[in-house]
Amino acid sequence: MALTEASPRNRTVTAVETKFKVTLAGTVIAGDCIGYASGWKRALATVGTAIQTKLIALEGGVSGDVIEVCREAVIGGFTGGTVGGLVYNEEGAGVGGGYTETAPATTGDVNTILGYILSATEIIVAPSTRAGSTAP
Repeated sequence: MALTEASPRNRTVTAVETKFKVTLAGTVIAGDCIGYASGWKRALATVGTAIQTKLIALEGGVSGDVIEVCREAVIGGFTGGTVGGLVYNEEGAGVGGGYTETAPATTGDVNTILGYILSATEIIVAPSTRAGSTAP
């Protein structure tokens, strides 16, 4: 089985470290992985539109809103996760901001490890402050 989320996404998010605020340049929901590309917005692994994850949204908002974020969080609301598995940015036709345990593999896709699967329903995400990686 693979890590999946319900539609619509319904996450619980617990910050593990210091919280701070950023101004959004797009729509996000609580638990989204966000990155910076002409403003803070949902991260996405897909080549051509790739945005590396840098932070985790602790609340939802739209462009122009100031929201609380953190660098490390435990996020619930998943099913089918493989305990101990790695977590990456979602890619493809998704809306961005989501998670997958399948490493993006298309040349140029973002394939930076974001965290680990704690249980079938929870992950821990701690994006690196180093440069992100992409598939060869």
